[in-house]
Amino acid sequence: MTDAADLRRRTAELLATQPPTRRPPPPLAEGPHPWSDTDRLDFLRARFDAGLAWVHFPEGLGGLDAPRSLQAVVDAELAAAGAPDNDPGRIGIGLGMAAPTILRYGTEEQKQRFLRPLWTGEEVWCQLFSEPGAGSDLAALATRAVRDENGNWVVDGQKVWTSSAHLARWAILVARTDPAVPKHQGLTYFVCDMTDPGVEVRPLRQITGEAEFNEVFLSGVRIPDAHRLGDVGDGWRVARTTLMNERVAIGGVRTPREGGMIGVAAAAWRDRPELRTHDLHRRLLTLWVEAEVARLTGERLRQQLSSTLNSVRAGGAPTGQPGPEGSGMKLAFARLAQQISGWEVEFLGEDGLTYDDWTLRRPEGVDFTGREAGYRYLRAKGNSIEGGTSEVLLNIVAERVLGLPPEPRTDKDVAWKDLPR
Repeated sequence: MTDAADLRRRTAELLATQPPTRRPPPPLAEGPHPWSDTDRLDFLRARFDAGLAWVHFPEGLGGLDAPRSLQAVVDAELAAAGAPDNDPGRIGIGLGMAAPTILRYGTEEQKQRFLRPLWTGEEVWCQLFSEPGAGSDLAALATRAVRDENGNWVVDGQKVWTSSAHLARWAILVARTDPAVPKHQGLTYFVCDMTDPGVEVRPLRQITGEAEFNEVFLSGVRIPDAHRLGDVGDGWRVARTTLMNERVAIGGVRTPREGGMIGVAAAAWRDRPELRTHDLHRRLLTLWVEAEVARLTGERLRQQLSSTLNSVRAGGAPTGQPGPEGSGMKLAFARLAQQISGWEVEFLGEDGLTYDDWTLRRPEGVDFTGREAGYRYLRAKGNSIEGGTSEVLLNIVAERVLGLPPEPRTDKDVAWKDLPR
């Protein structure tokens, strides 16, 4: 079993063969990267090949079959050495959603083809799930995939709220392949080449002024059957793996104590003593405690996932995938982000309303801590929608965590083609 000492040794060997010579900028920084693209990619590829990308992934796929919790050992050693990272803010969908789905359902050829360039950031991924008529109810989606005479697929439809589609080389896509069965049964999961003919990406300007999201139109897009993940008609089960990992990726990001948005709010309190009031102080302390509880709960969730993966390798029964607890983490993240950003705007008064850049931009990631208070306040409004609306997640927690009776669902056994739309 790989332990912390072994990982430190392997990391030292990587640094000896790929010595860092320049310190990279903080994530999402503007301007050229102080590493040349070649140097940086060489290092990231070598790190992946050494099994230090995802230490809990299998050997040969960026990992060493080690406990997930030991990833922090590698990350700390590399950060101390000034090694470049893979710009996770830019490739978060690939890292948090596509990769675990490919690992679980992909063929060996798919894993070998997609995981390495996904992790190094050479290929950006996006998620073609939500549709104008099927947002919260993903299983009601209408995008069709029809098999042609060669056994491949022709896809037509529209997707919406697609983060990073303007940057993406690949997309994870759910489409309807059988409209004659109930909505959850007629879906199939694909990998879509975003450069193929028939894929059109249009920007959606948000309340922040940016176009971080997009709408995507698919018109006669041809997808080879070799780019299908899972069985035909089993797309809902595959998509659930993506969604559960997405909620952990959004709500369970590892942060230090007083990190993230609560750290920004606390810094504002310390820097502006003239704005302090007793009521604002009381509310900040309450938010700080809740943020710390959420952070520690996230650590417990990661430990649980690590233990589950180890059990699977030992022949145990668990699936090794996040459960409904991730929905609770995402719920807490959205609520806290909105409350903390609202507190910050109120605390700063007129200064909290300023927002320097209202131009239409196509950002490469979301920066919650490096922008103005006004940006954070506006952008946090989307946290309770993206990655599953808070209303849907409350149902998941109620039914699958608390064991409460499910809401009546009259459409579960009705063929999709017969549902009113």
